[in-house]
Amino acid sequence: MQVILAIPSNQELQAYGGTEEALLRKVSGVPLVVRIVATGLRAGADRVLIVHDQRLPLEVQDALQSSEVLRAAREMEFVHIPLFDPASRQSWEDLSASLDDELLWLPWNWVTNKYALTALRPNDKRPYAWDRPVVLSSRAALSYQIKRQPSILIGGVAVTSQRSVAVAERWLAAHSGKPLDGIYSRFNRKLCRPLVRTLTHTPVTPNMVTLAGLLVAIVSAYCFSQGTYLASLAGALLFFASGLLDEVDGMLARIRFSDSPFGTWFEGTVDNISYLLLFVGITVGLYRQLGPPEVLIGEVTLIGAVLSVLVISWQRKRSTRPDKPHEYIGKIYQLLEQDRGNLVSRAVRELQVFIRKGVVIHYVVLFAALGLLPLLLRLAALGSNLTWILSLYFSYRFFRQQVPNVGTTESSEAA
Repeated sequence: MQVILAIPSNQELQAYGGTEEALLRKVSGVPLVVRIVATGLRAGADRVLIVHDQRLPLEVQDALQSSEVLRAAREMEFVHIPLFDPASRQSWEDLSASLDDELLWLPWNWVTNKYALTALRPNDKRPYAWDRPVVLSSRAALSYQIKRQPSILIGGVAVTSQRSVAVAERWLAAHSGKPLDGIYSRFNRKLCRPLVRTLTHTPVTPNMVTLAGLLVAIVSAYCFSQGTYLASLAGALLFFASGLLDEVDGMLARIRFSDSPFGTWFEGTVDNISYLLLFVGITVGLYRQLGPPEVLIGEVTLIGAVLSVLVISWQRKRSTRPDKPHEYIGKIYQLLEQDRGNLVSRAVRELQVFIRKGVVIHYVVLFAALGLLPLLLRLAALGSNLTWILSLYFSYRFFRQQVPNVGTTESSEAA
């Protein structure tokens, strides 16, 4: 699929502060024109066609050609079409030699996300209005027929001023989740939005946020290990904060197009370490309160947690490509949903949400506040060992003869 982005004339852009100001003003840390194109690439496009009425300033062209987030483009072409008008069939005729069969029309200032773009249905005729993204074929663009009805009211914000930049940034933060988010994750992300908007204007990277979450988890484990009620409650609140930082790194990565296979691996590794620290801290604290029997429960929990990490890492390697580890969770959900006729698959599909960190942090606070950490540790011992056992079962059931990455559904695992 080919992204088509038409740059208005310099005279028209003067109304928005001038060509460079209008096109290069930063939205959540990314120049506007770069963000528009990058969103199209994340939605599945692989070629970019920039149509301009007049010569583009070198700063704008350099921003497009040198941007790291646009490296996914197989080709980027700049075409000069005087007085280009998408509503004019003649303008498309003038552009026909450069068109692919499938086109993604992106207005030059419409800020949205990849999920909104992938939800678009192809138009079989030229649309009546061109102020929203449109998917159509080159044949439809060159046809005489016009579709009077709007295709889909796609979410997003038209950036025309610095004030609208702030509106767009709030929209991006509010829609920086994932399709598989549940009620807990949506609540967590609402709490994270102000911090995410602030961090998009700083040099802080998602991996730095992930590391900060690990440091908070270490302090949390230390508080749990003290064995007193107030220290355990403080540890639970700190673990909740580390879980929120786990949400922040993914939101920040998606907004700034900085998600990567390494980031997914690093975040997953930190999550696993955070769980181990939590169980160690609780075990030590309960040993101080209740004596040696708690150590045995803690050891069973830790053995189950380590085995779960090893089995799931092995399963991820079997079922996804090395450059797309984020597809693992989406693929497992899809397979469980398709296998709902199996009692075990149906039960796991309903209960799996409770082992996600964004959910666990809520229950850690609840159990700590109610003084029920011994019960929490026993539930963790049961859950961690069921996790690796069921992972082996599903590896046998789903991946015995399956070629990695066949039929996957993308769903970023970054929080």
